[in-house]
Amino acid sequence: MALVTERQKLAAEEAGEVWLDVSRLLFQIFRGRLTGIDRVEIAYAEQMLALAPERVRFVAFDYWRGRFRRLNQRLVTEMIGELGPAWARGEMRALGRRALGELARSQLLAPALARQSGGARPVYVNVSTHPLQCIKPVGRLLTGTGALFVPLVHDLIPLELPEYVPSAWAGDLRRRLATIDAYADGVIANSQATAEALRPYMPLMPLAALPLGINPRAPGMVPAEERPYFVMLGTIEPRKNHLLILQLWRQMVEEMGERAPRLYVIGQRGWDNEQVIDLLERSRLLRGHVIETGMIPDGEMAARVKGARALLMPSFAEGYGLPVAEALAMGVPVLCSDIAAHREVGQAVPDYLNPVDGLGWRAMIDAYATPGSPARAAQLARLGTWRAPDWRAHVAGALAFIGQLTPRRAEAQSSWSRTMLATSMASTQRMKPATAVSSMTSQRTG
Repeated sequence: MALVTERQKLAAEEAGEVWLDVSRLLFQIFRGRLTGIDRVEIAYAEQMLALAPERVRFVAFDYWRGRFRRLNQRLVTEMIGELGPAWARGEMRALGRRALGELARSQLLAPALARQSGGARPVYVNVSTHPLQCIKPVGRLLTGTGALFVPLVHDLIPLELPEYVPSAWAGDLRRRLATIDAYADGVIANSQATAEALRPYMPLMPLAALPLGINPRAPGMVPAEERPYFVMLGTIEPRKNHLLILQLWRQMVEEMGERAPRLYVIGQRGWDNEQVIDLLERSRLLRGHVIETGMIPDGEMAARVKGARALLMPSFAEGYGLPVAEALAMGVPVLCSDIAAHREVGQAVPDYLNPVDGLGWRAMIDAYATPGSPARAAQLARLGTWRAPDWRAHVAGALAFIGQLTPRRAEAQSSWSRTMLATSMASTQRMKPATAVSSMTSQRTG
């Protein structure tokens, strides 16, 4: 252990700057809403500021001029510190209004990223995959600065199950994957399941499977419930399998009336959900029994999950299964689909079901809704052995992985002379990254 610590310490001392891309996060702040990927970006920023404050620098892509720019370090650091509390209180809109002008000026007026003289190579880190669909600008950044490149891949769902995502994602995903395949020096995967899915397509790429961490969430105040209820958490989209659960709820209300448990559907509306939206908006049977909340502040969400009989997660596919980990971290039982990502994060704790086994889901929901439920008590007992994944450990592992990488690209392996750089850029311009994945179907990496 001491040897590993010394090696890590030496690597940190010799390492260059970490350029953390916050392009997507800036846009989401302006919109006033955060998704799971945005939470990952925030966690990386927070933990890198804690673990390597002298190294991390915030960058963003200037879409107007097609260049990456170094942002105002003080401004972005202050905003990162305010994001969590603002989201928990439901005050993102005010933060976005205050920051919009300052961040826009910072990006427009900030200097473009440039080659540094001497010292260790910088590392461009992108954990959202935006704007990796812009292949040429990313290539210019890396060949022009000599930086290493490490992205985080969240899932390969459009490759594995393209029927569950909008068809427009296919082009973006192919371009992002082409960028990664052509320029990345190593890839971080959010789970072993994602790493194993990615490996056949990038067999020589250094990969690190690091489970995402969990941010503790303090429950706020919500009205007390008079009857048991369950929660579904996540964007309303076909792969989340809301349709199965809503049909089961119609059946329960028909049979039980006011004795049926309540269901809270938490999350924004996504795509291709005509049947689900029709049920939520038009079904008289579900009215008052199924409550669609949309996006709600963290404190309210945590309070609602905390009081649930169980989180329901019948997804057909996930890259990681973050809601499962978040519910378990709050001590809440989980009923989830039996897929690799859920098994990896939940281990032996949740009750797993086939995502199309309607009878099995109905039986388990009935069991968990019963006061003094033996099945629920058994899962609560298993929960005592489960440990939440830690963000600090994840980011520390990412920094250690980055510190061990060597350049994959020929131009990065050469000297930093302008002559060698010009030669390598000419070679890169002749290369067609898309050919590396020409045999692949659509895919999304975040």
